[in-house]
Amino acid sequence: MGDIRVLVVDDSAVVRRIVAQVLDAEPGISVVGTAQNGRIALEKLTELSPDAVTLDIEMPELDGLGTLKELRKTHPRTPVIMFSTLTERGASATIEALSLGASDYVTKPSNTTALTQSVRSVREQLVPKLRSLCGGAALPGGMPAAAQPGRRYGAAAAATGPAGAMAASARRPGTAGRPAPGAPTARLTPAAKRPDILVIGSSTGGPEALARVLGGLPASLPVPVAVVQHMPPIFTRLLAERLSRSSALDVREAAQDDQLVPGRVLIAPGDRHLEVVRRGTGLYANLTTAPPENFCRPAVDVLFRSVATVFGGSVLAVVLTGMGSDGKLGAQVLKTRGARVLAQDQSTSVVWGMPGAVTTAGLADAVLPLDAVPGAIVDSIGLAGRPRSAGATEAALTRGTRA
Repeated sequence: MGDIRVLVVDDSAVVRRIVAQVLDAEPGISVVGTAQNGRIALEKLTELSPDAVTLDIEMPELDGLGTLKELRKTHPRTPVIMFSTLTERGASATIEALSLGASDYVTKPSNTTALTQSVRSVREQLVPKLRSLCGGAALPGGMPAAAQPGRRYGAAAAATGPAGAMAASARRPGTAGRPAPGAPTARLTPAAKRPDILVIGSSTGGPEALARVLGGLPASLPVPVAVVQHMPPIFTRLLAERLSRSSALDVREAAQDDQLVPGRVLIAPGDRHLEVVRRGTGLYANLTTAPPENFCRPAVDVLFRSVATVFGGSVLAVVLTGMGSDGKLGAQVLKTRGARVLAQDQSTSVVWGMPGAVTTAGLADAVLPLDAVPGAIVDSIGLAGRPRSAGATEAALTRGTRA
């Protein structure tokens, strides 16, 4: 396998230099070109055919969002990693970019950050994501992403608009809703005891996967939902707001002591672990700053362990697309209690790290394409009502209003 060839797009000459310096120093990665705005980037994209693109959001002439829209028309399979600032504006633009088909994002070095710190930040964030998205292996000492199954950003996962990964899969005749060969079937019988809670873990590719899954569940869902998506502060709040607009459920970023009730979805805030605790007859969110697990806070393992303690086996856990192996150990605990675990399949995952780790460990009761997950949730819970159609969900996402 040859080098991962990267096109670096940023209006800052300093940032372009830092990113190129870091990537060119990495074995198996090379920078094949740079561009200071989107128009130049689109020209070089055709000329150079890179394996991946790093893309700044704020640029003159043609910004990152505009560039991404044009890029996805001709290169739907090329991994694109956005460079984002940790601000309200930057987070909002990043959430929008993810809905338009960006593969992932990293924090952009600021002009006030020391050079050595900027280099370290880019190396620690960007390199593992490039290797994982492009199917390579991370080197020792980095995030454990590539120790888990990974894959190139494939056709089924290439989001060409708000429809995201599921719609791309559905466009391929004969593939929509079909599980991977040898995987358990998508239709599931209700569990012996109906789950009392639904918990979901996701990372790379998760925002759009969550939009598809939550958007496919009915308002009458008889259980509460708790979600961990690997994201920093601000981002998780904006993600919750966006998901609430595209879902019939009540989606919100979790706050300390928020109550979990049927039909409500609590998303772990950035930099806080989310646990579910019982007080009397009520269920509540407990947020902690305990050390990161799997390099993550919030971590899926923390959430999964907490619901295993509270509910035993009366849990339905879903592990969606994501880099690394977060969720595997928590799923192990849940399985020993008799809970049911669903995993997204490789063909519809942006990165088959987290669900791949659960699957290869033999912990998944079913391995499903993304479009089959909402129905499998409904089947597992034994709910009479069917999930909304993919078309209805896509229409809701496009309108940006609550369906």
